[in-house]
Amino acid sequence: KMAEKQEAPSNAQNGEPDNAEEGEGKKKKVKREDLPPFEIVTGERLPAIFFKFQFRNVEYSSGRNKTFLCYVVETQGKEPVTSRGYLEDEHAAAHAEMAFFNNILPTCQAGARHDVTWYVSSSPCVTCAQRICEALRKDKGLRLTIMVGRLFMWEEPEMQAALRSMKEAGCKLRIMKPQDFEYVWKNFVEQEEGEEVKSFVPWEDIQENFQYYEEKLLEIL
Repeated sequence: KMAEKQEAPSNAQNGEPDNAEEGEGKKKKVKREDLPPFEIVTGERLPAIFFKFQFRNVEYSSGRNKTFLCYVVETQGKEPVTSRGYLEDEHAAAHAEMAFFNNILPTCQAGARHDVTWYVSSSPCVTCAQRICEALRKDKGLRLTIMVGRLFMWEEPEMQAALRSMKEAGCKLRIMKPQDFEYVWKNFVEQEEGEEVKSFVPWEDIQENFQYYEEKLLEIL
């Protein structure tokens, strides 16, 4: 069993930079004017400090109470189109998974096949899992693969049932390997302007934690 990781996150680690002015600048940069009234942050790349804390695949996710969702949508229409970005929920009514179906998917070409891959800091809650199942059953052209860093409340029977129902609806569920974290780092994380691109530095227990969660997911499914 993995050792318990209890980290007291600073504001910055929890997705809220310690420097308030810097935080405001970041939010202005990534927030669109036409967002609905609930608070969803959207953009193309997330700050590195958020990634390093929120995506870390520890077992006990102390302080990690947001969902960060990076997405790639490949639309197979007359003109194949690939779009990508990320969503972050702010302790609000809508979770990032819901925001994807409400805000992002409707902007994609209607009637076309959409191959969607999510890289998510943790697996969906029960309510979001139900919404995912509904979307997959309703839209036969939608293919969804979810790569998760951690399993959310996986000991709960209703959560295990929700994960199984997603698989039955056609969703592919995978635990993120070290290479997947590196992919997110390269494609979805901001690099400081004027600096050389920093290479991904795996944390100490990244492989061990991946194997732990992969075993749990196999047992559940």
